[in-house]
Amino acid sequence: VQLQASGGGLVQAGGSLRLSCVASGQSSIAYSVGWFRQAPGKEREFVGYISWRGGSPTYADSVKGRFTISRDNGKNTVYLQMNSLKPEDTAVYLCAARMPTYTDYRLAHGYDYWGQGTLVTVSS
Repeated sequence: VQLQASGGGLVQAGGSLRLSCVASGQSSIAYSVGWFRQAPGKEREFVGYISWRGGSPTYADSVKGRFTISRDNGKNTVYLQMNSLKPEDTAVYLCAARMPTYTDYRLAHGYDYWGQGTLVTVSS
């Protein structure tokens, strides 16, 4: 499975961006998808997750109420809608996919495939 993340850019604080993660290759419908981010000099941080079964996504406390994850299985695409952006949201955002597993979805090592990341810069 190959993942391609896009949609990053420069936005002012309070603005919005929508990131897309498109999967290609093997059927991606059975894959759950997580979004992570990594700021310069910092550890990779969990942002949110959506199961291949659908249902309600889960989010890190730092983005809850501002970010929304959705998926369109017909387009093999998962979206990350980011509203009310803050300068501290500045980071490279990465999407990752995994087959069903009992590993905590908040842990990066639990994912099988990673996209290349897209840079989001929020100016104050």
